[in-house]
Amino acid sequence: MKHIISLGAGVQSSTMALMASAGEITPMPECAIFADTQSEPLAVYEWLDWLETKLLFPVYRVTAGSLFDIIGKKRPTGKWHHMPLPAFVRGEDGKAALLNRSCTHDFKIAPIRKKVRELTGLTRRKSPASPIVMQWIGISVDEVQRAKPAREAWVQHRWPLLEAGMTRQDCLLWMERKGYPKPGKSSCTFCPYHDNTQWAETQADPAAWAQAISVDERIRQLRAGQRKSNEVFLHRSLTPLKDLTFKLFEKPADLFDEKSFAVECEGMCGV
Repeated sequence: MKHIISLGAGVQSSTMALMASAGEITPMPECAIFADTQSEPLAVYEWLDWLETKLLFPVYRVTAGSLFDIIGKKRPTGKWHHMPLPAFVRGEDGKAALLNRSCTHDFKIAPIRKKVRELTGLTRRKSPASPIVMQWIGISVDEVQRAKPAREAWVQHRWPLLEAGMTRQDCLLWMERKGYPKPGKSSCTFCPYHDNTQWAETQADPAAWAQAISVDERIRQLRAGQRKSNEVFLHRSLTPLKDLTFKLFEKPADLFDEKSFAVECEGMCGV
């Protein structure tokens, strides 16, 4: 059984990896895998650079390309990538509703699965009918609803932070006790699941904010004529990002409905 960490480079998965490297979670993983959307803020990549120097096992960075770049482009099969994001539209009740998304699968789950198959020699072989990989995922007890079983019979999911009864705050306290810096939240600069505090942090970063505004404007152009005049937005207020101003340390907005980030499939983003 190969033990492999799915590393999001956020608070929870970083804590889990550091605890494993310190021998506080066993056995020692063979590696960690970070799926790079090429669309995260610079601080995430700087944190990942630092984290790699502290771990006793290798970190593989894999990517399916730039999520930012493919929005609106065709797949080789002719299907459109144009709306991979869970953007907001006005629902029949007049309230914001989330569109379905493919970004988590295409840019997180699939690249990690491909690398795991490579590491286990399954690239050209039929998948086993029983688990040969234990995939560690950094879900804490305050996000337990994100813990989902593996989709493939040859992979078994493990959630070490759930086993330890640790919350996200417990992870931060563990980091503090070890004298480690505080990691940020891992997510794309233009992720519609941002609460207003995260949007404020994005707005404070000129490069990240420019990228988010670019996507917000582009998705409305791409949707023109696709669903009558129902416009799409990155922010749940159904207002263009360029017209909004956010304040740092603002109380986060209420979590979304059952399609929210809190139940994002398999916990591959934000941890």
